[in-house]
Amino acid sequence: MLSGRRYGEGVSSAMKRLRIALGLVGTVAIAGVIGYRITGMTWMEAVYMTVITVTTVGYREVGGQPSNGEQIFTMVIITTGVSTVLYTFTLGVQTVVEGQLREFVGRRRMNKVIDGFQGHTIVCGFGRVGRTVIDSLVEHGETVVIIDENPDRVKDIDHPVIIGDATTDSTLRAAGIERARALVAALEGDAENLFVTLSARTMSSDLFIVARARAGESIAKLSRAGADRVVNPQDLGASRMASFVVQPHVAEFVDVVMHERSQEFKIREFQLQPTCWLIGQQIGDARLRDSTEALVLDIRTHDGSFVTNPRPDVTLTEGDVLIVVGTQASLTGLQEVLA
Repeated sequence: MLSGRRYGEGVSSAMKRLRIALGLVGTVAIAGVIGYRITGMTWMEAVYMTVITVTTVGYREVGGQPSNGEQIFTMVIITTGVSTVLYTFTLGVQTVVEGQLREFVGRRRMNKVIDGFQGHTIVCGFGRVGRTVIDSLVEHGETVVIIDENPDRVKDIDHPVIIGDATTDSTLRAAGIERARALVAALEGDAENLFVTLSARTMSSDLFIVARARAGESIAKLSRAGADRVVNPQDLGASRMASFVVQPHVAEFVDVVMHERSQEFKIREFQLQPTCWLIGQQIGDARLRDSTEALVLDIRTHDGSFVTNPRPDVTLTEGDVLIVVGTQASLTGLQEVLA
C-alpha cells in the first residue's frame, strides 16, 4: 500500500511527465513548421509537411525533389517526432488505465470546493478518534475538511479530503488553513500531532487548535506548541468509567445531555455579540428562563473565569459565554432571543 505522500507524488509525477511529453510534441511540431518554412514553403505547406512527417503518413511531399538539406531535416523530424509522439501516447494510456488522470481531475475539483470554504474545521487523521470527532462536528452543522495519508481509508467518505502528510505546510494550505476556524490534530503519534500543532499555529495565529495526546508528558509540549486544548482520550475514557462507579446518576445525566443524540435535553453555549440587547443588563432582569425555558448553568466571562449558577444580579458584558441546558426547542428559542 502506498503512503499518502508517495500516492500524491505518484499522481503529480505522472501528470508532470505527461505535460512535458506534450510540450515536446509541440516543440517538435513548431520546429518542423519553422524549418520547412525556411526552405521556401508557404505556412500551409510547412504545416502539412510537418503533420505527414511526424505521423509517418507520408501522403505526398510538397514541391519537387527535395534538396539534401530538406532530406536531412525531414529525417530528424521523423526520428524525434515519432519517438516523442509514441512516448506521449504511451504515457497517456498509462495515466488513463491506472486512474491517475481521474484522480488528478478529482483532486483539482476537490481543491476548488475547499477554496470556497470559510470558517471550516480541519481534522487531521481519519482513525478511530478522527472518525468520532468528524461525526460529532457534522452533527453540529460544522463544515469539515479531512487530511489523511491513506487514500484507501478515505476513498468512500462524503467529506472533502486532502491526501497527504498533515505535518507539511503545503498540505495544510491545501486544506484552507488560512480560512479555517479550527483544527483537530487527531493523528496516531504525539510527535506528529506536535508538528501539526506547531505548523498550524505558525500559519494561523487565530486558529483554534485541539490536539490529541497519548502520553501525559506530551500535554504540556502540545500546549506550548500552540494548542488551545489538549485531550487525552485514554484519560477521559478512564475518568468516565470511574464516574459510572462513583456517581452513576451524574455520569448518566452528563451522557444524556452531551453524548446521546436521541435524548431531549442538550447543553449549548452562546456568546454575547456586541449587538446583543442583553449586554449591560442583569441576568435576572433578562428572564431567559421564563421566555425560553432554557436554564443558564454557567457564564464564562471575557477574562476566562466561570460564574457557576449565576445570581440574578450578575451583569452581562460583551463576549460573555452563556452555558445553557434545555430542549432543542428552548435552545432554538434562546438563540432567536439573543440575535
